[in-house]
Amino acid sequence: MRLARLLTCMLTGAAVAGTALVAPPAAAAAPSLCQSSDEDIYTAPQTITGDPGDLLACRQTSLPLIPGVKMKAWKIKYVSTDVRGDKIAVSGFVAIPDKAWTRGGSRPTVAFSPGTLGSGSQCALSKQMAGAQVDSYEAGNLRKFLEAGFAIAASDGVGYMNGQVHTYTVGLNAGHAILDAVRAARQIPGGSLTADGKVGLAGYSEGGFNTLWAAQLASSYAPELNVVGAAAGGVPGDLKLVAERLNGGPFAGFLADAVVGLSAAYPQMPFDELLNDRGRRAVQEVKSNCLFGTLGAFAFRKLEDFTTDRLTLPRIYALAGPDGTTWGEIIDAQKLGVGIGTPASGAPYKIGFPVLQYRGLLEEIIPHEAEDGTRRRYCQAGITTQWRLYVGEHLTTDWLAAGDVTDWLGDRFAGKRATGNC
Repeated sequence: MRLARLLTCMLTGAAVAGTALVAPPAAAAAPSLCQSSDEDIYTAPQTITGDPGDLLACRQTSLPLIPGVKMKAWKIKYVSTDVRGDKIAVSGFVAIPDKAWTRGGSRPTVAFSPGTLGSGSQCALSKQMAGAQVDSYEAGNLRKFLEAGFAIAASDGVGYMNGQVHTYTVGLNAGHAILDAVRAARQIPGGSLTADGKVGLAGYSEGGFNTLWAAQLASSYAPELNVVGAAAGGVPGDLKLVAERLNGGPFAGFLADAVVGLSAAYPQMPFDELLNDRGRRAVQEVKSNCLFGTLGAFAFRKLEDFTTDRLTLPRIYALAGPDGTTWGEIIDAQKLGVGIGTPASGAPYKIGFPVLQYRGLLEEIIPHEAEDGTRRRYCQAGITTQWRLYVGEHLTTDWLAAGDVTDWLGDRFAGKRATGNC
């Protein structure tokens, strides 16, 4: 399918499903004080005004899962845009070390996207890091950034507002939300981040997917941000390859999250009518569980078991929506490294900064072909790409790479020249 059609189907998808039944008045000016309630932070306004990245609400908080680092932290709600270009509200958090930044220029910010945490509203990273721990495992990575003196602007991702569902593995939603979190971080009353601060993008697994989408969108969606590098590991860069591996396997819960998340982002596509009773119960399980609950509920289950006609993945890909766009085309539109190029190219997605990509040699969840293929497409596009391998499986590779990711971003913030090893 031609690139133009891929981009078109992404831009014509519908908005994230569901908002809270009771919502506050339309959002207006940015808050003058960070005194919003938790209920307000996680409730989407009925009408959203303002520009992408505008701060809608904030609340000072602590991050007890990151002990030993003196900092100021805030939960935030801000404006972003969905796959259709409509304004939406997204939650997240910002953390700024108390120790002064003394290495020249303004303090840099790491725009962070977490690995998969689950689709239930209680799974949001900002809630877990503030003490409502469920399945979060990213505290060590975040601590390294803060100990290095970097600020953090972390997006929960689209769909963690009350009454919504996380739009897992939807590239435009994810990339927009990450970039807008940086914009919002600079508007916090009492915050100290400035518009000239350098920005690094970082994430692993789902967060790596989200990070590379933010990298691909940065020059067109947020050209005012000085993004100097993106570090992404364990990247599920080709969802069809990943789905084939996950279906019926021990980690089929990730596929369940993706199916429900994609249906939330593209509600015009066939979905509810395909489900049998078991499938309808499965959707509710996805919406209510975090990571390990979902993995336990769907281990070794096949997608076919949840549909009335025992639909296989190829048959699902062939199903079309009202405008003729198929599920296969929508899935292909999430593929990373398609339509990318250097700033001098005519590519739709221009990347003018280096990228670090990495994976584990013992990776057991994402096919090597999906990760290696993403790296290959970046290299072929002329993007300066550093590629690293770690002696770990999926989760431990996230931790094994944390120090190197921090150092690599630190070099980018210091203005050091990056080298690739394509």
